[in-house]
Amino acid sequence: MSIYFSAVYQGILWGIMGLGLYISFRILRFADLTSEASFTLGAASAVTLITMGVNPIVATFASIITGMLAGLVTGILTTYFDIPALLASIISLTGFYSINLRVMGSPNLSLRGFDTIYSYLSEAIESVQYQRAIVGLIVVLLVILFMTYLFKTDLGQAIIATGDNEIMAASFGIKTNTMKRLALMFANGFIALSGALVAQDNGFSDVQMGTGTVVVAMSSIVIGEVIFRKQMKLSGRFISIVVGSVIYRLIIVFVLQLGFNPNDFRLISALVLAIFLALPAISKKMGLNKAKLGKL
Repeated sequence: MSIYFSAVYQGILWGIMGLGLYISFRILRFADLTSEASFTLGAASAVTLITMGVNPIVATFASIITGMLAGLVTGILTTYFDIPALLASIISLTGFYSINLRVMGSPNLSLRGFDTIYSYLSEAIESVQYQRAIVGLIVVLLVILFMTYLFKTDLGQAIIATGDNEIMAASFGIKTNTMKRLALMFANGFIALSGALVAQDNGFSDVQMGTGTVVVAMSSIVIGEVIFRKQMKLSGRFISIVVGSVIYRLIIVFVLQLGFNPNDFRLISALVLAIFLALPAISKKMGLNKAKLGKL
């Protein structure tokens, strides 16, 4: 059962990335691949700072700033220089690979012998898994509370309006380019925070650890939407993303327990995402077929 509990707390940590990606993909409707770079950047910056003697809590939350800077770069490329969104994020993704290497000074960096943000609970709680779960729950709760508050403010509503209909938003005097940059900064800041927490859980950061993470985060969003439906309050959607992330992790663990090769992890991840994306269309077609049969 410990492996399934491990999947639960890892789902919580990765759920924070899902929350960040929700801002760019769903609210802003911006295809942002910078996420993979900012996830690694958050991990790299937090681990590097910790190995330099910085307090783990300070290092973890400093990673948010690095992620926000990554989002700002993409935002500037697409708003100031009119580079298409997807291409702008690919440029950032490519460039930040080298920056992440520079930050760490090597392809990977170990935390062996250093305290992490989870170490603060080591005296009160013996179980390493419970330490991770409690810290993850506290951080994800803070992120959800912040996002819920943000999108109830005028600023948050302006970001939502920009994503829904940029031309209409501009006609109401909203500075849509500014909203895009801010949304990308918030999104990548949270994604970097997730990277910092995951790296401290793993005990190291690696320049390749962000590869494929967009699929993982999108799976969290889609699973949450399919299971809980889209018709819910914004705070409910945020919670559904974290629950979706936990469910995704449990599915992956269950499949691997059936004897699949761990090297097939990304293939399984892609299949899980494809299946949940296809479920609404399949159920709709089945409903139409039943309706047709009922008329015969």
